[in-house]
Formats: sequence, C-alpha cells, structure tokens
Amino acid sequence: MKLTDRIKNEAQIDLFLEGNRKENFVGRPFYIDYDKAFILISDSKKHRVGGVPQGSFLLAYYDNEDGVSEALLLRAIQTTKLPTDNEIVSSMIEYYKDNINTSGSGNELDDFTRYEFSFSGLECRILGSFYKESNGNVLFGADVENFYSAHNYSVFKPKGKALDFIVNGNDEGIINEEIYKKIGQVRYSSTKRFQEKDEEVPVSILPTDFLGKRTALFGMTRTGKSNTVKKVIQQTVEMSNLANHTLEEIIQKQKRNEVDAKFVLNNFNDDGTTKYPVGQIIFDINGEYANANLQDEGTAIFELYKNDVIRYSVIEKEEPGFKVMKVNFYEQLSAGFNLIEKHFKNIGESSDYVNAFRVVSLEKPEDYDHDYSVKTRYDRKKAAYLCCLFKAGFPTKALRVKFKGIDELNDKINIDPSKGVSLEDASNWFEQLWENYKDMNYTSQYPKNNKGKEWADEELKALLVFLTMKKQPGANPTVSGYKKLTPLIKLHTRSTNNPFEEDILEHLRSGKIVIVDLSQGDPEIQALYSEQICKRIFDDAMSRFIGTKPNNFVQFYFEEAHNLFPKKEDKDLSQIYNRIAKEGAKLNLGLIYATQEVSSISSNILKNTQNWFIAHLNNEDETKELRKYYDFADFTSSLIKFSSSNDKGFVRMKTYSNSFVVPVQIDKFSAQGDE
Repeated sequence: MKLTDRIKNEAQIDLFLEGNRKENFVGRPFYIDYDKAFILISDSKKHRVGGVPQGSFLLAYYDNEDGVSEALLLRAIQTTKLPTDNEIVSSMIEYYKDNINTSGSGNELDDFTRYEFSFSGLECRILGSFYKESNGNVLFGADVENFYSAHNYSVFKPKGKALDFIVNGNDEGIINEEIYKKIGQVRYSSTKRFQEKDEEVPVSILPTDFLGKRTALFGMTRTGKSNTVKKVIQQTVEMSNLANHTLEEIIQKQKRNEVDAKFVLNNFNDDGTTKYPVGQIIFDINGEYANANLQDEGTAIFELYKNDVIRYSVIEKEEPGFKVMKVNFYEQLSAGFNLIEKHFKNIGESSDYVNAFRVVSLEKPEDYDHDYSVKTRYDRKKAAYLCCLFKAGFPTKALRVKFKGIDELNDKINIDPSKGVSLEDASNWFEQLWENYKDMNYTSQYPKNNKGKEWADEELKALLVFLTMKKQPGANPTVSGYKKLTPLIKLHTRSTNNPFEEDILEHLRSGKIVIVDLSQGDPEIQALYSEQICKRIFDDAMSRFIGTKPNNFVQFYFEEAHNLFPKKEDKDLSQIYNRIAKEGAKLNLGLIYATQEVSSISSNILKNTQNWFIAHLNNEDETKELRKYYDFADFTSSLIKFSSSNDKGFVRMKTYSNSFVVPVQIDKFSAQGDE
C-alpha cells in the first residue's frame, strides 16, 4: 500500500473512531439547521475537553443509526441563550443578594442548583459534512445534504489525529510530506492555558496552492506577515528544486513512496526533460529580504539561497552583490520612455502638449529597412526625442545623430544633419526648424504637393513643442517642455548593459529569486520600477501564452502593497496589478501581497484572491471588509484582540485547497527550514 493511501486510511479511521472519544464529549445540540447548530454544554464538559475557545472546531456525529458514518463540522462562534436562562439569572441574583457563596470549593449551593447553573448555550456555524463512501473513503462536503432532529447528534471536540485530518485533509486524504509542507500548528486563542496541555496538531499547506494564484497577508506591523511570506518563499524554493531532479531520480522517489505520481505527470515531459522551475520576484520596500537583519537569526532570504538570488537596488550601494536599476535613456529607448510615461501618469500630468508627447511611439517600424520614407521619418523623430533628453540634462558621451534635414534650413544655419551631428547641433537645427516652420518655402509649400499632408507629422510636432517649449511655430516659449524630464535624470545611467527588466525576466525564466530593494527609493521611484518590471513580465507571459509557448510559474511578492497597488476607489482595471490579479492565473503568474490596510486594496484584487492569511487588525473598518470573504465573519471580533508579546504569527488561514478558515500559529522562519 502506498504511503499516501496508508496515511489516508488511518486518518479516516481516526475521524470516526478517535474523533468521538468519550473524554472529548462536549454536549448535544438543541437546535440545528443548514447553517447553524445550538449546543447545550456544561462547565464540567468544557473543563474536561480543555475549554471551547471561540473559533474552535467541533464535530457533531449522527449516532442514532448503526452503519451511518456522518459528522457535521462545526465552529464555535459565540454563546446563545437557553430557554431557562431568565430563571437561572433570577435565581443567581437572589443568591447573590443573600450573600450565598456560589463558586469555588466552599460552594454553598445544593447539588441540584449547582447542576442547573452549570449549563450554557453555544452557537456554532456549520462548515460542512464529513461522510464515508461505500469504498471507505472519507470525504468532506462544504454544505449539509440533510440534517436530522437535533437529538440525533452528539458533539465532540476533535483532538490529535482527528483534528489533524480536519485541518489537513482533502479529497486525497492526509498528505504525503514530500508534497505538503508544515507551516504551523492549530491555535485557537491568544490565551493558551489549556492549549499548551494538548497534543500539538500541525497544519500543512500545499505549495502549489500559491502558484499562479493570488495570496493576501493582512495584519498590523510586527504581527508576522513577513515571517509568513518567508515561509512561503522557502517552501516554493524547495518545491521548485525538486523539479531539477532527473526523471530517473523522481521515478526512484516514487517507488520509495517519497513522491506522488501526480507530481511526476505535472512536472516532467514525456521525453524525461524537466519542466521549468519557479521564478520568484520580491519587491522589498523595507529592505528586509535583500539585506542581513536580526529578525531571521542572522540569515535573510538572500543569504539562505545565495546561489539562486539576484539583488537589485535603485541606488549605488557600498555593499557588493547589488545590481543598480538604471536605464540608459539614450540607448534603451522603450525602457526609458516607459519610465517617462509612467512618471507623468503618477504625478497626474494632463496638459495637452504632455499628453501628445506621451503617445509618441519610439518603436522602430517593421518596414524600417525597406521603406525609405518610413526610415527618414523615424530617424528624425528619434533624433528629436534624444535632443529633448540632452536639453533636459541627461548626461551622455559624445553621441551623434544622423537624419535627413531640409536644404533650405541646412544652408541658412550651416548644419547638415544628414552627415551626422552632435546633439547640441541637432537641438539647434530642430529649434530653428520650429522657429521658421511657417516661413520656409519648403515646409509651407509641402502640403500643396502632398495632398494636404504637412512635412512634420503629429508625433514630430509633439516632440518639437517639448524641445522648444513653444506650442506653436515662431511663438514665445509658454510651457515647461523638456524641463519636465529633469526629475528622471536620477534614473539614467551611461552604462550600455541590457535593460534591467530584461535581465530580471531572464533570471525569473530560469527559476531564480530576484529581490528588488526599493527601501532607499522615494515613493515615485518605487512605483515606477515596480510597474515597469511587472509590465515587462506580464507582457512576456502574455506573448508566450498567445504564441502557445510554455510559461514557467513566476511569483510576485509585494510588501506594503498599499503603497503600490491601486486604491479601492480606483476603477482603472487596465493597471498592471489589476491585470495580474484578473489574468495572471492563465499566464502562470502568482501574486502574494502583504499590507496593514485591507480596505485600501482594490476590490478587483481582493475578489480574485484565493489564499488568505489574516493576523491582528486594529479597527472595524478593516474587519468589515474581511466579512465579505469566505467565513472570515466568524473571526472579526477576535482579530481585533491582540497581545503583542504572545500573538505574533497567530493568523486565520484560508488556502485554495481548504474549504474553510483554519486558525494557525505560523512557524518561525529559520535557515534550517521546517523544524
């Protein structure tokens, strides 16, 4: 029997034999419907099972017919009133008035009264049903197919293997540890007086749940978000590394029951070649992934996986090992112009002449080498753009440009650009062109001889306005023009290396971890670089998808996502983060984002999120937003409560493979992996 089958069968036996052990009996329901169950529970039972914390799992077994294996999965929500509560309260008040001791070892109540006082009601959410098929397999359904009268059920608090099956089981049974990875253990409450005495129950995740899907980590600062992200990164690396084994090695692992057959089918081609490993890119706003720190036992992600990590920074650093993300605006035209366009978008620049400049296309036309007219116009447009950079102060070496001019103007100013000229002379030529555009015979007569078409097309005109700061030929300067480009000089380099986004894409396609250190960049630079990189990866993935080429998984990680993502009220679904959220699944692009502000994240992103890790949130605006998703409404009151010394890493987790939220204490990230 395979290891997974053996574990699965044992777990199924545990659920229906060990799950309803007499010592774990809690009480009986007195009301039940499709969504809720009300349980009668006594103080003695609560004490015996180690308490019934808010959010804890319970099992209501149908026990009125032999051979029926069915159990409702419940979650304790809050107390509920009993029909006798008013009488009990009245009696208690009378005893208090008479100063009768009603608690402790010196209790003066008679046995019957003490017994009556010990009962209370518990309201539970019904999460679904466990049932056994004819072949013996135990399955879970996220609803209730049928329910019987409440007196037919007995309620137990699952512990040990039964609880293990509840939080870790799925339609494949409990999990092969080669495929599933431990991330923490079940934890119900901040207070752990009873829980510390119970057997620790591990909680595992399926790392493939995060591939190509959206994952949210919400919580206040210092509640363990980054620690959870690092655990996900760590487990993704381990899973990705397994894809680097040869087919023969995997087959041997399968024979030894160390790897599931599905993994072989999903990760290897028929010819035995491995499929592509997972690329991961971390946008590190706080610098804690790219730099050594004391939070991770002296080991940051880049140190743990030093052979697979490439680090980028927005500035030159004294520490070796960083590549600087700058663009040679003169040579990397598209990359530089994209940064300019995003800069204007981010600052809300909407002037007509700036908008005209933003739509200029600097991509070399396909028929550039075959159509003389197309080549002439493109060379002229490119030269005018480079002159804008030169006038704005972008440093350059002795760069020369070459384009066809106008003889009439060439002779007048003694500059012939067709022979190759400096950027200073080229700028002078274009300035004189715009100054005399309406007066020169050639340009003024050009439309008559060319069916009304002007010598300068709209794109060249937009560039000339930007270069000369004159909105009309021969007018006085009235706009800022090229001066609007000066804030971007800090992003420019004279280096002739490949654009950084191309290098990053190449690393990700080969399964590397790329860390983009944005900690020393201002908010605009953070937004510019993040959007530029994401767009390049997305465009490449879309191109591969359309061209039926394979896409390896690429995982995006965003810390402090509220600084980069579109706001909730932003309805522009064309933004790159919205596109990754909506279309990333088919492109094998995963999105993992962490923030304190649930309410600030675009609803478009939230609605497409499959994996959730929720730590402490400090106000009802955030928890109100969470109530809309899955069964987080059951936890909104407890999420606001927090002990700073005791609750770090205490989250409520919902993953793609799980049908309901599980309260988990996340393991501490360690260089040694799972402990």
